[in-house]
Amino acid sequence: MRNETVMVTLALMTASIPAVAQDFRFTGTATTDNGSVIYEERHAVNGTCEDGIFRPQQHEVAYHKPDSEESFASKALEYDASVLRPTVDFYQPTFDEKMEITYPEPETLVINWQTPRGESERFEVAYPSNTVVDAGFDNFVRQNWQSVVAGEPVEFRFLGPTRGEHYGFVLERVKNDRVDADHVVQIRPTGMVLRFLVDPIVLGYSDSGALSDYLGLTNIRKNQDENYTAHIRYSVETSPDCELTP
Repeated sequence: MRNETVMVTLALMTASIPAVAQDFRFTGTATTDNGSVIYEERHAVNGTCEDGIFRPQQHEVAYHKPDSEESFASKALEYDASVLRPTVDFYQPTFDEKMEITYPEPETLVINWQTPRGESERFEVAYPSNTVVDAGFDNFVRQNWQSVVAGEPVEFRFLGPTRGEHYGFVLERVKNDRVDADHVVQIRPTGMVLRFLVDPIVLGYSDSGALSDYLGLTNIRKNQDENYTAHIRYSVETSPDCELTP
């Protein structure tokens, strides 16, 4: 009886302990094929440790040109409802481009996009539960970490925000001479037509589950008609006091 009382007391004490705020900070340097630096991403993720695993809540990204302390673009994400589908507030003033992604109703998202040409686009998109939005891909990889380590492919839907639609993709192990990481995977479209139009994105991860490399199309504009394709190498500055992967 005494042991049962002790166990109940410990359970109540544990349940009453508030989640401690955690910081996850990392920086990415985007380069061209010849190694020239295009820009730097500075990431600040706030979250909590839940059952020993880091859960992000807010994510701020500031984009800087080389040797500049003033950002030329910014992105704010919130993972309140889902770590796979954050709200997104992206602003690139050089091209007067803005994009917001919100979730006004269950299983429906809304994209409001102010294009570089000054036009306004609005999409209302119904989505299934395996849909991934923007930087949610990073959390998707970590949620499926056992499959990543085992080399098992995982299918999902990925939002193309400028097209107002989500598409079939697969996360799978791959070899790439340009990415030197503990684990190398790619996300590529599964549809036949899209496979000819969209190149896979190659990702590198450390054993701890931190993103180390991103090789592919970015959301930073090169001009009005195209975005940069870059190799972004990441370095972690501050890690949370819990695991990144299950």
